[in-house]
Amino acid sequence: MIMPLGKQLLLPASPLFIWTSLIAALLLTMLGSEPWMPDLLALVLVFWTIHQPLRVGMLAAFCFGLVMDVHQAGLLGQHALSYTALSFLSIMIHRRVLWFGAPSQALQLLPLMVAAHVLELVVRLLSGGSMPPWTFWISPLLQALLWPLASIVLLMPQRRAPDPDLTRPL
Repeated sequence: MIMPLGKQLLLPASPLFIWTSLIAALLLTMLGSEPWMPDLLALVLVFWTIHQPLRVGMLAAFCFGLVMDVHQAGLLGQHALSYTALSFLSIMIHRRVLWFGAPSQALQLLPLMVAAHVLELVVRLLSGGSMPPWTFWISPLLQALLWPLASIVLLMPQRRAPDPDLTRPL
């Protein structure tokens, strides 16, 4: 694969950093309870699913979804289904998305975020739950708006300068 013009060659992602960021996103998501708040766990899951699909995939999304279901004491599997579908869709488009800049990536991921929220809403309504307030629809928009910031923050450790070596041209 040819490197796109102007893109920086990234160092390998540390598994410790990947899982630490996922757990931090889980904890931050657990803090918020308002319907309009962005689902940071879904955002970080999508980010790592796109950038590291061999390390973070549908199994991780399913497990984190079950943790969120237990935390919210809701229907078991509601978030798990939503996160797994989101992860699957992210894996499907991960090669194409990486060719674009962060703002264009956010536009391409907005329909995925909306689809995950629609799936979560359908499961909630089918199980006899009530319709959430209209502010529920602000969350996927905020997630898409946070994508460029998440890209900058989560790629920072990979952009550090490698150790200089006179024998390597890179």
